[in-house]
Amino acid sequence: MLAAAEVCNSIEMIRRQAPVVHSITNYVVMNNTANALLALGASPVMAHAEEEVEEMVNIASALVINIGTLSASWIRSMFKAAKQAAKRGIPVILDPVGAGATKYRTRTARELMESELPAVIRGNASEIMALSDDRSTTKGVDSADLSDNAVPVAQKISARYNCVVCVSGATDYIVKDRQIIKVENGHPLMARVTGLGCTASVLCGAFAAVEDAFTATVQAMIVMGVAGEIAAEKAAGPGSMQMHFLDALYCLAEEDIKLRLKAGG
Repeated sequence: MLAAAEVCNSIEMIRRQAPVVHSITNYVVMNNTANALLALGASPVMAHAEEEVEEMVNIASALVINIGTLSASWIRSMFKAAKQAAKRGIPVILDPVGAGATKYRTRTARELMESELPAVIRGNASEIMALSDDRSTTKGVDSADLSDNAVPVAQKISARYNCVVCVSGATDYIVKDRQIIKVENGHPLMARVTGLGCTASVLCGAFAAVEDAFTATVQAMIVMGVAGEIAAEKAAGPGSMQMHFLDALYCLAEEDIKLRLKAGG
């Protein structure tokens, strides 16, 4: 699963199949995440109107729900889309952006988890911890905790909801029951570009369209980290980092992953 060739095989499947990844996401990152999906080879669609979300799910191979900019109508759309995805048997990736910052978004994330069980939950340490502990807080949408600290909570959530939990940070942890994979790729400059966490979630959706949820999440985080490293070596700052990140995703080759892969159990 951690072989560079297998990651590249999944990328090739994405590029051949161009799976539709339906994202109900926040309007801060729509452009960023759509471009990342296109660069990887997937086909993004971002529809949040209650009147059409169920139909849109019908043409999708994965659904990503991101609670970054909440409103009552968007929340209703999220529940409708998740229910339809469950009927169709396509994977749902939940990104509980800012969980722990307010009671409203923490409650929304928890209710989404309970309603239609997600295949993957991906968030930073504070967000993951807030899904299980009312005492955990976040700094807006930024983590106040190290990813290492959230692993026991991730294991608890994974066992309860029978899902993959990904804790993002300087080290990414992908948890499924007793399986834990660490991915240590990435670069600090990634934290200076808005929406790269959200980008990780949509890439989980793209990989989940062609792989099982655990493999997909591991591979998505490897690809995020490797592309981030390549981009940072060329970037002068956050603006060019974003541009080079998209180029790195588009041009990513097996040799890049072989040379840089830092992941294991």
